[in-house]
Amino acid sequence: MHIHILGICGTFMAGIAAIAREAGYRVTGSDANAWPPMSTQLEALGIEVMRGYEPAHLNPRPDVVVVGNVVKRGNPAMEYVLNAGLPYTSGPQWLAENVLHQRHVLAVAGTHGKTTTSALLAWLLESAGLKPGFLIGGVPQNFGISARLGESQYFVIEADEYDTAFFDKRSKFVHYRPRTCVLNNLEFDHADIFDDLAAIERQFHHLVRTVPGQGRIVVNGADANLARVLEKGCWSPVLRFNHAQGWDARARADGFELIIDGAAQGAVASPLAGRHNRANALAAFAAADHVGVSLAQLKTGLAQFKNVRRRLEKIGEARGVTVYDDFAHHPTAIELTIDALRSQGNGRVLAVLEPRSNTMRMGTLAQPLAESLKGADHCFVYARADLDWDAQAALASLGDKVDVHSDIHQLIAAITTFARANDRVLVMSNGDFEGIHGRLLAALA
Repeated sequence: MHIHILGICGTFMAGIAAIAREAGYRVTGSDANAWPPMSTQLEALGIEVMRGYEPAHLNPRPDVVVVGNVVKRGNPAMEYVLNAGLPYTSGPQWLAENVLHQRHVLAVAGTHGKTTTSALLAWLLESAGLKPGFLIGGVPQNFGISARLGESQYFVIEADEYDTAFFDKRSKFVHYRPRTCVLNNLEFDHADIFDDLAAIERQFHHLVRTVPGQGRIVVNGADANLARVLEKGCWSPVLRFNHAQGWDARARADGFELIIDGAAQGAVASPLAGRHNRANALAAFAAADHVGVSLAQLKTGLAQFKNVRRRLEKIGEARGVTVYDDFAHHPTAIELTIDALRSQGNGRVLAVLEPRSNTMRMGTLAQPLAESLKGADHCFVYARADLDWDAQAALASLGDKVDVHSDIHQLIAAITTFARANDRVLVMSNGDFEGIHGRLLAALA
C-alpha cells in the first residue's frame, strides 16, 4: 500500500512516515522545506521527499494521502487531491486507525515539556523490557529515531493540542484515546488558532473525556489551569505529581529525593537539569508506574536517559565559549531553560533568541518576554522581518543587557564580539535559526 504525506518534514508527520515504513507501507512525501533532524531521519529510512507541493508528486496515484496541518486550501497538491477525488486523511486519524486502535496508549500533553517527558517515558518502558512503540516530536538520543512501531501493546505519544488539519480543527490529541494520560502543565499558546486560555482548556477537557474509567490521568498538582480542566468533569483515577498528596521531589545536587504520598522513597540520580525537568521526571515516573514499571526500574532508567536533541544540547566549543541549542520558544520555557543552564556552572549565560513560533511572531507573548530573559547575563534577540511587534520597545526594560538585531550577520558579529572564555551561549528557537549554531562556532574559532 502506498501513502503519500503532504508536509512530511514536520516532526509529527516524519514520525508517521517512519512508522508507516516500518509497518510495510510504501511511503513518499512532499514538503516546502526540510531541515535536520527530520530530513536526515527520512533520508536514513530511504523515504523519498519531493520539494514543493506539485500535483505531479501524486503520480502514480497513492492509495491514500495523509495531510499535515501545515497544508491549507490553495496548496497545489491539496487542490489536486480534492479535484481528483483521491482518498485523504489527517496524520492523527491515520495513526489512530492503523496503529493506536489496539494499543495501550500513554499520551503526554501540556504546553511545555511534552517532548522530554514522552521521550523519558518511552525510555523508562524500554529499559524495563517493555519494548514500546512511540512517536515523539524530536529525536531521543537513547533511540536515535523519533518514532517506531514497537513490539508490545504499549505506545507512547507526544500529545499536541495544535489543530489536526484544515478539515479537522480539533486538537490532535483527541484522536489518540489514551489509557494513561499525562497533563504536564497548561498555559496560553498557539494564538494563531486559540482565542484565549479557555479555548485551550476546552480542548484539554475533550482529551480528559476520552480516558477510560480504568485508565489513569497523571496531572501536575501545582497547575491551577489543569485543576480547572478537571473541575469540568473527570471519570478516571487521578494521580498528582508536584503535589504533597501524590508524587513529589526534593532537589539534590545530583538529582532529587522522590516522595510518594509524603513518604520518602530514596535518592534518584538524574541527568536532567532544572526544576522543570524534575517535574517532567515525576510525570514520566507516575505514568510508567501505571503499566507496572517498578520503582527500582524507574530509577535505573532515568540514570541512563539521554535527552532529546535540541534540549540544552551542547553543540560545540570554540575559544573557550560553549554553544548550546534549545527548542524553547515560550516565555515560561525560556525562563526555565536559562535557569537550568545557570544551575550547571559558573560562566556567564548569553541568551540568543529567535521569536519564530506563530504566537511569538504575532506578539501575543511579547509582554512577558523581557521578564523571562532576566536570568541571562546578556541577551541577543533576532528581530525577524515578519515580527508583528517592536522587539526593541518590548525589551526596553532589560536596558543595556539586551541587543536587538534585524540582520543575522550583525547578530552573529555582536555575539562573537561580546563573548569571552567560559561563557555559555544558549541559542533558543523552534526552527533552524538560519544555521546560527555552526556559524557562531566558525566565527568564534
